[in-house]
Amino acid sequence: MTTIPLLSINVHTGRSAEFVESIISMAERRKSTYVCVANAHMVVEAHNDPAFADVVKNADIITPDGVPLVWALRLLYRLKQERIAGMDLLPALLRQASILKLPVFFYGGTEQMMEKTTTYLKKQLSPLNIVGTYNPPFRSLSYHEENEVVRLINDSGASLVFVVLGCPKQERWMASMKHRVNSVMIGIGGALPVLIKMQKRAPVWMQNIGLEWLFRLGQEPKRLFKRYAVTNSVFIYLVLKGLYDKGMARSRSLLKLTQ
Repeated sequence: MTTIPLLSINVHTGRSAEFVESIISMAERRKSTYVCVANAHMVVEAHNDPAFADVVKNADIITPDGVPLVWALRLLYRLKQERIAGMDLLPALLRQASILKLPVFFYGGTEQMMEKTTTYLKKQLSPLNIVGTYNPPFRSLSYHEENEVVRLINDSGASLVFVVLGCPKQERWMASMKHRVNSVMIGIGGALPVLIKMQKRAPVWMQNIGLEWLFRLGQEPKRLFKRYAVTNSVFIYLVLKGLYDKGMARSRSLLKLTQ
């Protein structure tokens, strides 16, 4: 895989199988690190908050999840990169964890979601070893509670921790847990509710043309309208500005050569 700067963050490029292989390799060693599944929302959050940009850049792996990122890579670098969607990455990692008997832990979501996750995965991937779940309260954890969470995860022996807090909360939490939690942490956000059938995924044709966000908006309009209306517009502006800046830099270089 190759690291490429993309607007306010970096992203890794490569084939889907390479991403799965790299994450599983770290999980087998129980490396204390984290994976960011990047979309337009994350890029805009990073653009608006330099501290959050550092959180994303410090991840071991940053996948190009959203189709807008894939398009941006093509426009800015003429790079043909496949989409590494969290909704595809999650089941692929769970299948490998099941085959290799790697223990997994789920952090975040609601109590109902965690119960449904355990029931669904035990039925669909019976050899999968789910060693724990934890749904935190809707407030900041106390120092004591945070240490208890670290102890709970580490004592479980989990190789992979799937974090379901939503962006940017899950990325900040994972960064704060690096070198404390002895597992590979992956921010999967909205991928888990789709996997366990609490929500539907967009039809393939909508996925392929970059309209999966519109399908999600139809399912959760109150929660997602402002996010998509603002972040998608800002993301398009940033890409166009990046193209303009790149064109200007190329023009200056050509001008120097002719002088």
